[in-house]
Amino acid sequence: MLTKALLLLYLWLPSLSFGISPVLWSEAVEIGGIKQWITAKGTSDKNPILLFLHGGPGNSVMSIADRFTKELQNNFVVVMWDQRESGQTAKLNLVHPELSLELLEEDVVEVVNFLRRRFSQDKIYLAGHSWGAFLALTLAISSPGLLEACFAISPMVNQLESERLTLHWMKEVAKGALNNEAIKELEMVKIPFENGSQLYYHRKWLAILQGSRPPSKAMVLTWARRWLKVFNQASAVNFSDTAPSIQCPTFFFIGKNDYQTHFKITEDFYKTVKAEKKDLFWFTNSGHNLNLTEPKKLQEIIISLQKPRN
Repeated sequence: MLTKALLLLYLWLPSLSFGISPVLWSEAVEIGGIKQWITAKGTSDKNPILLFLHGGPGNSVMSIADRFTKELQNNFVVVMWDQRESGQTAKLNLVHPELSLELLEEDVVEVVNFLRRRFSQDKIYLAGHSWGAFLALTLAISSPGLLEACFAISPMVNQLESERLTLHWMKEVAKGALNNEAIKELEMVKIPFENGSQLYYHRKWLAILQGSRPPSKAMVLTWARRWLKVFNQASAVNFSDTAPSIQCPTFFFIGKNDYQTHFKITEDFYKTVKAEKKDLFWFTNSGHNLNLTEPKKLQEIIISLQKPRN
């Protein structure tokens, strides 16, 4: 019995001596004058912070985050955040200030600084998908000193041009297939989107032509009433014009079949932008949601890019 007790003590002592503790918490934090929901998971509180910014805007992925972060949690403290008007954060607040791109960008800075204080780390890693990658790149451009690195997954880089390229492609495919319904509905779409119906027709045929299930019109119209204005504001930003350089390591992850944030636009931006360190990774079996279709590969690459710790 004594030998077994000593063995258990031996196994326990390393974590005690270095003060290592697993991280598992959820908390409503005051960000931007409202309560915003944040969770953190990791095997050690000594690991670097990796904040993930979800897409949309408005599309919380907190409930499915383990699908593409489980391995990352062994190397980082992975932080998920429901942005304002999204997921649990939307439920926490009875008052809903008018949304703007500036307001959401300010929220990102506040969350990053909260995490730096909370975990006593000078810099954190920042990842984002789609709209979230737009926010991540915006912070990497404006405040690179806050970040160890930026991981831009299927990013919005020049979304107006992306929508135009994809609309042209869909029209050509529809005409080639003599699909009169698609031709008629796609002819009603204007870029930038003027209303939810135009967005719906664009996303409907993009899904169908890529062999996936289209969203419901009711869902798209509801989303557009809340988010289309902000989405169009972000879509009007062209990083190729506004950001010739990024002063922190920046890595791009692109689905070969991504026509929602067009793969060619991201590739072109990667080629021209100057960065302290940069790389681009192709996901040949994926479209826009590569974090869900190839999560193992995504996590392996991010782990490989982690800076050595002293």
